[in-house]
Amino acid sequence: MSDRPKVAPYLTVSPAAAAIAHYIAVFGARQKAVMPALDGLRILHCELEINGGSVMLSDAFPEFGSCRTPIPGEPVTMSVSLEFSSAAEVDETFSRATGLGAKGEAQPTNSFWGTRFAVVRDPFGHRWMLNAPL
Repeated sequence: MSDRPKVAPYLTVSPAAAAIAHYIAVFGARQKAVMPALDGLRILHCELEINGGSVMLSDAFPEFGSCRTPIPGEPVTMSVSLEFSSAAEVDETFSRATGLGAKGEAQPTNSFWGTRFAVVRDPFGHRWMLNAPL
């Protein structure tokens, strides 16, 4: 039986190597697997463990299909939600992310639904929702 999660987001991001380094620095991601492409420039596949879950990613490979990276400033229709144990972790992660180039879209706040909540958009266009119980 696989220890992989039943559902995991798969991000198309370029350059993937830079995104991997960013996610390690911001979220404390741990690289579980990486497969470089034959061109020696792109990442064909990477699996990261982030906050107990898996996020997979690769560079865009337009020669194999119609997948593309987000266009800067374009609204992305999918977000990755991370659940933390404490409100302080939300604040610390938001601060680290914005200090390393992410744009704060929703400042850390105590939400009416009972969580500490914040949103950042990473330098590669992907949106991350940060949550923790109050």
